[in-house]
Amino acid sequence: MAGRFITFEGGEGAGKSTHVRLLAEALRAAGVGVVETREPGGSPGAEQIRELLIHGEVARWDAMTEALLHFAARRDHVTRVVQPALTAGDWVVCDRFADSTVAYQGFGHGLGPEVIEQLYDITVGALAPDLTVILDLPADEGLRRAEARKAGGTRYERMDQAFHQRLREGFLAIAERYPERCLVVDTSQPIDAVQRSIKEAVGNRLSVELP
Repeated sequence: MAGRFITFEGGEGAGKSTHVRLLAEALRAAGVGVVETREPGGSPGAEQIRELLIHGEVARWDAMTEALLHFAARRDHVTRVVQPALTAGDWVVCDRFADSTVAYQGFGHGLGPEVIEQLYDITVGALAPDLTVILDLPADEGLRRAEARKAGGTRYERMDQAFHQRLREGFLAIAERYPERCLVVDTSQPIDAVQRSIKEAVGNRLSVELP
């Protein structure tokens, strides 16, 4: 039986990595085989492209170049990691996927969601997440958390407040467009409250009982 594909999305500092790990632990405790992964990255080639995307000057790439780099990494990641795991019956829990490209390059940089959708069709095809958890947080709070987490920050963390506000609006627009796939969770709540909401949604939508 094919596995399930769960993605986590949200702005900087929203807690995606933490909640990916916690959900993966809960799934394993329920007897589910899980592959934890991330984007950009997740495969050796995609991790090399990640370095090009998250380091360097803020204006290093224009919007189209960034989008193409993300989809080059995504194609390698899907081909080498995500699709084989799903075919083997494992569940894949991924820290970011294509919705981030829609939000960051489509909304944040103004490329437009239509271009992202065309690139998705070419490079990824029919594969889509079974559930996307969008961790929502005011942009200023997310940046504050990200700054407290590590010094310097990535290229994206150093982009201006207006960019990060467009990101948030982009993710909420995605959730509104795809309500059957997306769950928005207020991540200003305590971690255990966020996890309860996530586990409830995973259990109800994907028919698994989690501890």
